[in-house]
Amino acid sequence: MKKFILGTAMALVMSTAAHAANVGVSMAKFDDNFLTVLRNGMVDYSKTLSGVTLQVEDAQNDVAKQQSQIQNFIASKVDAIIVNPVDTDATAAMSKLAADAGIPLVYVNRQPVNIDTLPDNQAFVASNEQESGTLETKEVCRLLGGKGKAVVIMGELSNQAARMRTQDVHDVVKTDECKGIEIVEEQTANWDRTQGSDLVSNWLSSGLEFNAVISNNDEMAIGAIQALKAAGKDMKDYVIGGVDATQDALVAMQAGDLDVTVFQDAAGQGKGSLDAALKLAKGEKIDKKVYIPFQLVTPENVKDFVTKN
Repeated sequence: MKKFILGTAMALVMSTAAHAANVGVSMAKFDDNFLTVLRNGMVDYSKTLSGVTLQVEDAQNDVAKQQSQIQNFIASKVDAIIVNPVDTDATAAMSKLAADAGIPLVYVNRQPVNIDTLPDNQAFVASNEQESGTLETKEVCRLLGGKGKAVVIMGELSNQAARMRTQDVHDVVKTDECKGIEIVEEQTANWDRTQGSDLVSNWLSSGLEFNAVISNNDEMAIGAIQALKAAGKDMKDYVIGGVDATQDALVAMQAGDLDVTVFQDAAGQGKGSLDAALKLAKGEKIDKKVYIPFQLVTPENVKDFVTKN
């Protein structure tokens, strides 16, 4: 009987140890509303899991710093690594570092440039960016009646999401329903609210005429709204679109300033990336691309999303 109890206890300890995992997480930057929700979703989820420890680092939007963090994770022999890339064009080197060390790696939210050649123990968890810019621009087009002058505010051009969302805009504007929309300016504001405000202020000061703002994210869209209001513009004369459905964006929508955004499940991506990392750490096979659907948010359904991000 004693042997049975001892054996059962040992089995339980071994089972627990087998599921325990130390995961290194490198985020592009902490000072970002959307990425904060993603990070918190990951951290909160980890607290519900027995034996799972996260080591979360801020790359501060520095590629070299992020690569150093990955090297440190490898040196400390973590069981898996999760990366929200600073520069999606720099991910091939990161993949090689992790693959050479035999440590699973999961990219989250920002699509790595080497997405189609990821090693067997690596994966990508996000939402399909082809949906985001497409949903946003189709709704902007509908609100404009297929005619108008639009400015496009892009995210960081080193980021795959910014490039894809911008391409989505152009693809929609080429369609028969929306070809009456003219893109009169297109510049980057690096995902940043202040830069978005400054950019739109400059356009207004130069006399540029437009009646729609199609932004790669909500932060820049909110910056655009701030600039238009500061210039004494009537928001009813403009259609403003963004992506992410952050809490600030939903407040702006309820106030009648933001016309469309696209819900990207930040917390869900955080949870999904940790699930993927833990499965890879246990030697399980998973899909290399795990997509969480986008959802269109308008004033008609905004209340359904207020508590989600």
